[in-house]
Amino acid sequence: MAHLKSHRTHRLAVCMALACLALLAVVPAATAKSTNGDVREGLEGLVDSPGGPPGAVATLYKGGHLTTISVGRTDVTKAGAPKATEHMRIASIAKAFSGAVALHLVADGQLELSGTIGELVGGMPASWSEVTVAELLHHTSGLPDYTHAKAFEKHAASDPLGYVKPRQIIGWVRNEPLEFAAGKKYAYSNTDNIVIGLIVEAVTGQSYGEELKRIVFQPAGLTQTSFPSAPAMPKPVIHGYFAATETQGAQDATEFLSPSGAWASGAIVSTPSNLNAFIRDDLGLKFFGRAQQKEQMNWWVGGESSPPGPGKNSAGLALFRYQTKCGTVYGHTGNIPGYVQFAAATANGKRAVTTTLNIPAPTGQLLARLRNVQATAVCALLGK
Repeated sequence: MAHLKSHRTHRLAVCMALACLALLAVVPAATAKSTNGDVREGLEGLVDSPGGPPGAVATLYKGGHLTTISVGRTDVTKAGAPKATEHMRIASIAKAFSGAVALHLVADGQLELSGTIGELVGGMPASWSEVTVAELLHHTSGLPDYTHAKAFEKHAASDPLGYVKPRQIIGWVRNEPLEFAAGKKYAYSNTDNIVIGLIVEAVTGQSYGEELKRIVFQPAGLTQTSFPSAPAMPKPVIHGYFAATETQGAQDATEFLSPSGAWASGAIVSTPSNLNAFIRDDLGLKFFGRAQQKEQMNWWVGGESSPPGPGKNSAGLALFRYQTKCGTVYGHTGNIPGYVQFAAATANGKRAVTTTLNIPAPTGQLLARLRNVQATAVCALLGK
């Protein structure tokens, strides 16, 4: 960061990593006969691709057993592939956690999906007052995405390690109009989950971090999962990198940004094994009941996660449906400097899959290849 060229490269990488990504190329689809060997081959192909990650790891849970498939390097300075017990930033999969907290409060009668921002939390822009909890969780709120705001870009470039209060995040977009009337369109917005976190605090009188521990981390036994506000990562760690370019090798992004700037939208640190356990429990009704899950699975067809996951994407409440040729799974993706994530489970939570690359979400052909590898992993998961 001391050199202007490096500073500009980092700023560009931040903007690219947080931008909406589109599928620009097509690769052959996975088949129902995919095996763990096919998953390994796919991960190796990603690592060997131009601009690919130094390392990649997938976990598949079925029949009560967790299988880890790992290739490449968790640290470019030494040999050793990523492990399922090494820490990483889960990025926007944190939104599935905030959804679990919100739906738990609904199940407990402390919150209603029809409750509005104006009713539940003070100090928000007047134009947001009629937006409901359900619309926030569904990304149909119309709230402007703060990661697209110039103030956010300025902060990320000038003080990436600086602590950011949740209300400061809101301040970056509070003078922006709604992008559309709530409930009329789908548009992925990181601001939605910042507001969910503030609603949780207003309803419970506790910090969002404490409610995460009480409702999700502790019941699910996620002993390697945390909600930090400082950049330091617990050890051992899967090192995250900015994507390599033709003129510059991979640059370490593990502790490049303060997670406070993502807060309830993406600050959680976990491990592949803990993330697999979470998504199983999320679908397995550990955090809320069947009535809330029925509301959750109200699909907005064509609503893609960011980056898009495998197959056809549809958006529910803090959950996405991924319809592949081998079957359907439910989960979330995530993208942050250093990491691109995918976690999904079957409808009953009995089987689950995760994939992690230690670069931000790729674009073009590499993104298409990643989605195909994810589809291959789903096929291996659902195969007999």
